Amino acid sequence: MSETRSPLIVTRRALVGSLAVASGGLLSGCDALNANQGWRDTLRLAETGNMALQRAIQGRDRLAREYSPRDIGRSVPANGTRAPTDADYLKQAATGFTDWTLTIDGLVEKPTRFALGQIRSMPKQTQITRHDCVEGWSAIGKWTGVNLAHLLDKVQVKDSARYLVFHCADTLRAGPYYESIDMEDARHPQTMMAWALNDELLPIGNGAPLRLRVERHLGYKHAKYVRRIEAVADYRLAYGGGGGYWEDAAGYEWYAGI
Repeated sequence: MSETRSPLIVTRRALVGSLAVASGGLLSGCDALNANQGWRDTLRLAETGNMALQRAIQGRDRLAREYSPRDIGRSVPANGTRAPTDADYLKQAATGFTDWTLTIDGLVEKPTRFALGQIRSMPKQTQITRHDCVEGWSAIGKWTGVNLAHLLDKVQVKDSARYLVFHCADTLRAGPYYESIDMEDARHPQTMMAWALNDELLPIGNGAPLRLRVERHLGYKHAKYVRRIEAVADYRLAYGGGGGYWEDAAGYEWYAGI
């Protein structure tokens, strides 16, 4: 289906690309600003306003553009962690993830541990979408998985839950990787837990065996190696409080909508 682009969205995408190729001196200045709590609070206020405006323009269920099979690239680059070093993950990978489970708990009526085979047997959805990285590159791939809302309905998320925190198997220099999204994005029709890419099971570099696809956001929100989803009232109580690894470590925006 076609995508209607607003000037707001084009400007935001272009801005991200510009920041990604900024000079070392500029990045050093950004690091200094990021360390200033007053500056970070100002950015948070601007981010909240941007999210509200963007959602008002786009609407709740506006879809990310979907492409045809002929648009699929040769590969979707493996970015960030390419192979977790967690001992349990390595053990699971050695056996083809046959014992991998996804736990969904927190503010839910029925905390559940889903086996990977169980997830793969659920009604699947497939979409060909573009992955946009904050570093400035993009790639089109065919993703297959289970709609996240389907899983949330099974565990019966409580009304008090406003966000989901995704706990991952990989650890980077500053700590464990995690991400979070709100319930509006969690229940978007294109948001899924993907287990296949381009008609093959996910490669390890792309997040095997299970990763988040939240198509209206930049790539760092698409958590890889997901093993637990926690429903919470406030994402700021998790880890460093920013809502994600890069939000904590580098001051990235929590809302990365495009």
